[in-house]
Amino acid sequence: QVQLVESGGGLVQPGESLRLSCAASGSTSSIGAMGWYRQSSGKQRELVASTIGDSTTNIADSVKGRFTVSRDNAKNMMYLQMNSLKPEDTATYYCNAFTADHITGAHAVYWGQGTQVTVSS
Repeated sequence: QVQLVESGGGLVQPGESLRLSCAASGSTSSIGAMGWYRQSSGKQRELVASTIGDSTTNIADSVKGRFTVSRDNAKNMMYLQMNSLKPEDTATYYCNAFTADHITGAHAVYWGQGTQVTVSS
């Protein structure tokens, strides 16, 4: 089992910054990939950023140039640095992890509870 807890959300004005954190616990050695998703009212959940393996990162086109994702495996942490925030960034942001059992080969997907980001003047 893997537990994921997001933090760092809040209410900010356009142009300001936030740094989201995702703390992983449990069977963290089985995590092969992690990502950030977001979902706003009335819309489907979308992938914002992902980290795969030791260093590979991907950023969605909608936030490229403003958001960066990083992962610290030693501390079991993943971060999302969000700069130049816009009202359209308002959403609940979720941490995601993909695991693989090296003994059985079983895969699993885990989600955090989400943290709210609101960008408004």
